[in-house]
Amino acid sequence: MIDSSKSRRKRFITPVNLPIFSFAGLILIGTLLLMLPVAANGPVLAPVDALFTATSATCVTGLVVVDTGTRLSLFGQWVVLVLIQCGGLGIMTFSTVLILVMTGRFSFMQRSVIQDTFTHGPDTGLASLVRHVVMFTLLMEVAGAALLFLRFSGMYHPSRALYLAIFHAVSAFCNAGFCLYAQSLMDFSGDPLVSFTVAFLIIFGGMGFLVLLELKRLLFNRDQARRARRLSVHSKLVLTLSIVLLTGGTVGFLFSEWKHSMAGLSVPAKFMAAFFQSVTARTAGFNTLDFGKMANVTLLFTILLMFIGAGSGSTGGGIKINTLGVLFALSRSRLRGEEGTSIFRRSLAPETVGRAISVFVVAIVLIYAATMALTVSELGTTIHEESRGLFLKLLFEVVSAFGTVGLSVGITPQLSSIGKLILVLVMFAGRLGPLSIAVALTGKEPRSRFQYAEENVMIG
Repeated sequence: MIDSSKSRRKRFITPVNLPIFSFAGLILIGTLLLMLPVAANGPVLAPVDALFTATSATCVTGLVVVDTGTRLSLFGQWVVLVLIQCGGLGIMTFSTVLILVMTGRFSFMQRSVIQDTFTHGPDTGLASLVRHVVMFTLLMEVAGAALLFLRFSGMYHPSRALYLAIFHAVSAFCNAGFCLYAQSLMDFSGDPLVSFTVAFLIIFGGMGFLVLLELKRLLFNRDQARRARRLSVHSKLVLTLSIVLLTGGTVGFLFSEWKHSMAGLSVPAKFMAAFFQSVTARTAGFNTLDFGKMANVTLLFTILLMFIGAGSGSTGGGIKINTLGVLFALSRSRLRGEEGTSIFRRSLAPETVGRAISVFVVAIVLIYAATMALTVSELGTTIHEESRGLFLKLLFEVVSAFGTVGLSVGITPQLSSIGKLILVLVMFAGRLGPLSIAVALTGKEPRSRFQYAEENVMIG
């Protein structure tokens, strides 16, 4: 009887659904803490608002239904900050670090979860990887906080300036987008120190720890053999497409918003704002321009960037750059009449290509279903003539939630309770990855997505 119970428990708790339970548990704890009277300035947060805020912080999204800087007390803000840090790095990573410190070794399940979160092959040194995760995180956040403190120290008391610097550095590196200013960073649109510090924290957090680890090895470990210092296909793909998307995004924002939301800025400030929006649109949620006043073409363009997201194994969301790269490679191969698919002269396994297609399809279905549900909850059967523009706003919110971006056109606080719950589910699914949710729901666990070491490309 006992053996049977243990067997069922082992089948129920797998490397696929364990992160789901971990994130759900963290969200529940965060919700309960945010519902405490000490967490709010004024009336206690409503349960749905506390749940939404806890989910947004844990899933490092940044969508808000209450103003973080004024509605939440210092205690409530610290709860949000801890949820951001735990959610950004992954609650399983924190658990594994603790176990590693206490025992010095990994269990098979912990090894599987960490591989599925951060690595591309079974040969990666997991203990070393986790140490590098912690090291990179602390290094980036401390460096970012120090730079931001230089600006805030001239505006506030040193203790307040330090708190603001730490909060925004952690939020930026974890790609969370939570801000203690009511208008996000719009007051700093012309400030290069704040804009570039936050932008590069977002970029480094959105690359993924594997890419940072390989860059560190490439730049500083000169004594290693040349082959050992080569970038993997995964890192090449993330870096190449990141540059392409950042450049294209900057040009797109300049073209569409030069005479609109950027009208009052100087030419250098316009280029800086366009670059910042291009960075934040794919994963972070900070903004130095008002998205609620942008042109429709800009919102559509931003939706595309939010849908793509950041790199696999990073703190960002979306379908991931890797999936986009594989789909582009597949399209190129088929247009050329080739049967195989390759990236950087490396052949991709059919399983990898199939997984990329699956991620894309599941994401489209999820966004379509959520947008339809949100349209019903917020508009009901209102005819199109009476609700012009609202459909695009609702679609924007859904894609922002799915991509764990956090950008908004300003309608999130006005959503109904049902609408907020819909976005809670979308944020949760977007943070864990659409394919992980599909696998958990079907109960069928596929071959580990990182057993395809021959192509070194992470999907999902």
